[in-house]
Amino acid sequence: MGEWFTREIADAGRLRLACFLIAFIAGFLFIRFSVRMIRRQVRWWPGNVTPGGRHIHHVVFGLVFMCVGGVSGLAVQNGSSGWAAVTAAVFGVGTALVLDEFALVLHLEDVYWSEQGRLSVEVVFITIALCGLLLLGLRPLGLDDVAGDGFWAIVVVLVLDMLVASVALLKGKVWTGLIGLFIGVVAVVGAVRLARPDSPWARRRYLPGSRKERRAQVRERRYRRPVQRLGDWLSDLIAGRPSIKP
Repeated sequence: MGEWFTREIADAGRLRLACFLIAFIAGFLFIRFSVRMIRRQVRWWPGNVTPGGRHIHHVVFGLVFMCVGGVSGLAVQNGSSGWAAVTAAVFGVGTALVLDEFALVLHLEDVYWSEQGRLSVEVVFITIALCGLLLLGLRPLGLDDVAGDGFWAIVVVLVLDMLVASVALLKGKVWTGLIGLFIGVVAVVGAVRLARPDSPWARRRYLPGSRKERRAQVRERRYRRPVQRLGDWLSDLIAGRPSIKP
């Protein structure tokens, strides 16, 4: 295991990314455990930080960690040193604390335990998936595959990959579009298939009552919603079930 880590992570220049991802996951799991204990009002767990009666959200602590880890990391020249690993881990913890309250920052109100708060968990899951792909050695837009093919080859690949990924995102397929930046065929599949009925693409291009709109709605009920329920179940298992109705 140690030899694999040295060969595939440290020697490959991915130490910082690995430490960031490990700390990010650990930070997210810890803060979700913490808020669930506070929600249950268990006596043995510390409560919210409320100096002078003001509730300090953990996104504030996350910003501090990100500033400390990010600025300190810029000062570390050796990417394989222990200090590089520490600063990346601090940045990862801070990022987890910030993204765990992403929905709160987006709406500028405390929606943590509402249905809108699920967005924070989705953003965290997406971040973990994208960092995992980077850690496996994949690079967005396929740049590694065309790095030696000349300027115009890189331009063509960039334009094509960005185009199909953007179409997939406009069709409401967030996971497909983002993963498609790393694996082009995934973006192509998302771009050519029907859009989700509530997506910007469908609102602009599918006329009300049209065949495409009806097909999109059928696909949403038959395929997307079961997957969404599974995702919500996993989110509730890890992060807790929303309890505040919109």
